[in-house]
Amino acid sequence: MPTPDKQLSAEQSRQIADTIREEIARRRISRQSLAELAKLSLSTLEKVLGGRRPFTLATTVRLEQALGVSLRKTVDAPAPAAPVNGDIAPDGLGAYSRRAVAWIEGAYVTIRPSFGDKDAIFAYLTEIVWSDAASSLVFHEGERQDALYTQFGEVAVPNQSGHIYLVTNRNGQHRLITVARVAISGEMYGIITTLLAGRGSMLTPIAAPIAYVPIKMVANPSFGRISSDNANYALYRERLRRTIDEPFAMFLPG
Repeated sequence: MPTPDKQLSAEQSRQIADTIREEIARRRISRQSLAELAKLSLSTLEKVLGGRRPFTLATTVRLEQALGVSLRKTVDAPAPAAPVNGDIAPDGLGAYSRRAVAWIEGAYVTIRPSFGDKDAIFAYLTEIVWSDAASSLVFHEGERQDALYTQFGEVAVPNQSGHIYLVTNRNGQHRLITVARVAISGEMYGIITTLLAGRGSMLTPIAAPIAYVPIKMVANPSFGRISSDNANYALYRERLRRTIDEPFAMFLPG
């Protein structure tokens, strides 16, 4: 009887996906080209890179052979010794304990305006979990229509402001999301500050309202660019408007 292909853990899959995206960007090759070299379907490659499916050992080996690099160096290496305060986040993230932030962990439907269509809404999945390796909460996005721009990073929860910060820092390039959490429902509302990709290599700073809705609150979540004919459009629009109407965030005129 054939042995089933081993699935890698969520943390291992995230690490491998990050490395592959860096290799694609550095070599300036397309995902289609990489899929062909690794003898994988483009659909399979998109799903594992977008976090919609875990990597398997066989898929990882094929990609290693295609790229000529080891993708499992962080997987096979022995785990580092646990720090003395392994359940305490670094000072720079708020020095919170794991138990103190357990209520933030979970999967969220993430909603923001579409940057390409003023009448549409952009929706994707965000998962927030505790990472033993980072000794902090981390987040990772998935189900993004623009999978190339999938973000991941650390979560800061300082006591002073009462807000939650989802921070991406990749080689000095930052994206920051600042949200407040509704205690009863678990929704989070705030502002995203990031870069808008324009024509060619043009990047423009942009800020917009953003909402995180626990996925259990949406019966049949929709992802991607959501237009007015989508069944979830009214729900998503109402949540997004709440960010400004309550207000959880303010946008001042220039």
